[in-house]
Amino acid sequence: EHMMFRGSPDLSADQLATIMAALGGDSNAATQQTLTQYFVTTPVEELESALRVEAIRMSGVLATEELWVKERGAIEQEIARDLSEPMYIFHTRLLAHMFAGTPYAVDALGDKPSFDKTTGVMLRQFHQQWYGPNNAILIIVGDVDPTRTMTMVRHLYADIPSRTAPARPQVTLGPLTPAVLDMETDLPYGLAVVAYRLPGYDSPDYAAGRILGDVLDSQRARLYDLVTEGAALYAGFSGEEQAPASLAYVAAAFPKGGDGAALVQRLKGIIEDYRRDGVPAELVEAAKAREIATAQFAWNSTSGLAFAWSQAVAVEGRTAPDDDIEAISRVTAADVNRVAREHLIGETATTAVLTPGESGKPRTVDGTRGKEAFAPKEVKPVALPSWAEGIGELKVPAQPPAPREFHLDNGLRLIVLPSEVSPTVSLYGEVRNRPEIQEPPGKEGVAAVLADLFSYGTTSLDRIALRKALDDIAASAMAGPDFSLLTLADKFERGVALLADNLLHPALPAAAFAVVQQEQVGGLAGERQSPDYHARRALLTALFPATDPVIREATPETVGALSLDDVRAYYQQIFRPDMTTIVIIGRIDPEEAHRVIARQFGAWQASGPKPVIDLPSVPPSKPSAHLVPDPGRVQDRVMLAQVGDVIRSATDYYPLQIGMHVLAGGFYATRFFRDLREDSGLVYTVDGRLDAGPNRSVLTVGYGCDPENVGKAKALIVRDLQAMQQEDVSTDELRQAKMLLLRRIPLSRASVDGIAAQYLALVRDKLPLDEPQQAARRIVSISAGEVRDAFARRIRPDELVQVIQGPAPQ
Repeated sequence: EHMMFRGSPDLSADQLATIMAALGGDSNAATQQTLTQYFVTTPVEELESALRVEAIRMSGVLATEELWVKERGAIEQEIARDLSEPMYIFHTRLLAHMFAGTPYAVDALGDKPSFDKTTGVMLRQFHQQWYGPNNAILIIVGDVDPTRTMTMVRHLYADIPSRTAPARPQVTLGPLTPAVLDMETDLPYGLAVVAYRLPGYDSPDYAAGRILGDVLDSQRARLYDLVTEGAALYAGFSGEEQAPASLAYVAAAFPKGGDGAALVQRLKGIIEDYRRDGVPAELVEAAKAREIATAQFAWNSTSGLAFAWSQAVAVEGRTAPDDDIEAISRVTAADVNRVAREHLIGETATTAVLTPGESGKPRTVDGTRGKEAFAPKEVKPVALPSWAEGIGELKVPAQPPAPREFHLDNGLRLIVLPSEVSPTVSLYGEVRNRPEIQEPPGKEGVAAVLADLFSYGTTSLDRIALRKALDDIAASAMAGPDFSLLTLADKFERGVALLADNLLHPALPAAAFAVVQQEQVGGLAGERQSPDYHARRALLTALFPATDPVIREATPETVGALSLDDVRAYYQQIFRPDMTTIVIIGRIDPEEAHRVIARQFGAWQASGPKPVIDLPSVPPSKPSAHLVPDPGRVQDRVMLAQVGDVIRSATDYYPLQIGMHVLAGGFYATRFFRDLREDSGLVYTVDGRLDAGPNRSVLTVGYGCDPENVGKAKALIVRDLQAMQQEDVSTDELRQAKMLLLRRIPLSRASVDGIAAQYLALVRDKLPLDEPQQAARRIVSISAGEVRDAFARRIRPDELVQVIQGPAPQ
């Protein structure tokens, strides 16, 4: 998988990276135990180029020893990253026991010893054995002409020879035996886990097992009662579905210092009760209806629908996703209860208690300057193959359909975009607020307590009744400052009525307040001892003045001192229609959407003046370096950052964004990736971004590497930032960065939730809804000199704040 991005005999790594960036940069791959998925999302006019790339890669891979040695360093950093994550470590131990004696006992990532034994010859041989058209499934989703597309596919793939793949090993699972996998972690909370095996893809009981998992995870089921009773911070069901058997586990989170062993017994008892007495038939029917509705929502995302087909056809061996839905529609409560009796056996379950460990306090270290970095290699122009020469043409994307806008008399803003892609309607909304500014002094944490209380129902429907009402229409809803509703089109009006009731008339019951307050106090107490917390606070306090609103934080003391009246007063303070935006996308007439929203939200009124919640301007941050010891990590997680004065409306904003896309955002085609991964193998990933608001900006660069390479990697980053100030970027780099930004404008609209998120962000930033089109015209015209000058004015490479989480750099 990794070496497929290092080039093929007919397409060099540089050519591949340049083409992928020109397609929009939205491409990657993922390997599971039985297959590797390669995926790319691109504007429809570039479909043929994307298909040609995959045909070339199917035909051959370079995988020379020299290239493999470089890539092995990056893979080893991926392993080190995962071995620094406690949930990954637990997952590998769980696999090793639950699937002992089979290939499924080993995570698909592999390990360092196996990579040390791997050679370029082995990689090419593996490609020759498995990467044949007769062993591949090609899935294309989008606004394409099927006949023309099939002609393209035949032209590009028909001459690739078939290959005889090795026989797949027969997998025979042994009987389950009980095990205890307790471990210490650097998480801010503990986890109690009970794991089982459920039927896999190849079992006729797979659909029943899937519904069983949905029932157990329902907020109307007994597992979730652990949360509402105050016995757990979280409780639910999770699964990892595979062919021979699905890995299934119930888990509950508890605050640091809690009794994880007792919680394990509670979990086992709940499951045993369901196994003995059966699950409620009503929850089985609700789960089936929700699965059927969820399949309709898959159509609302180009990549989501492609993955749904890939999962069904390539992973599960179905003919289409509808095969699973048909099987689910036939499931009965008796089927679910039989699967529960046969598989949820407490005597053979694997249990685990993941206990939060101790973390050292952050300390200042001498790391403000990296080690010397030598001058970069000259970035030479990449000569593209003739078929790809037109990919890099810079043009403003076509204007997308404009939404309808409405403004209610109370100030609520409604944005509606009709879509016929599925028989669904999606609603996303936001009450603009900023707890850092709006929480009263001494009441820090009241916003989080309020947010958790919305799930406890309304003044007319208690928690269970509200969940049942949503289940009755197979809808999903979330209430709070950020709210949403996903519903079938014919149930939209009922769904909006339930959502509005939850938003405008939350119950905020005293008993639930006591539980949520206790959970928040316990959660905060553990969080404040975790390495993640110390790293986050070290970065914030180094970047911002002590009096800045973002430095405010909830503590166990401030949350413990809250009263229910404080929560109710805060609700009245921030929930205002004139701070609210609702976006509706789906199969609905805009006038009908307006009528429904006006009926449910029109009487809502605000009191007092409209609040100003923009963060104030701040002085530039000063350089410093901080180490947060984290015993659970073998790899250092490093964050470099600085506060600047670039605001969202500044002339320099888009030149800086172009420069950041020269540095990051396009895999091997960008400088950070080339210098830190492709050429040196120091990191697996490196990310860089510039976020700007009305009064401030923050530049961040993040990476993970071995402790001995922290300084080397930082030096390369500083060098690359300085080069942006001193020299014009090349013509190819400038065009490529512009192309990344331009292509991402239509790609950001490849899903309903992506479109809604974009509209809400534009409203939040006080920008017009057509700002992406205006930005495109500005981006096309920006020169290399403007990029250089903007970096020289706004970026301070020698004044970065550095926070290292993990072992001390060597």
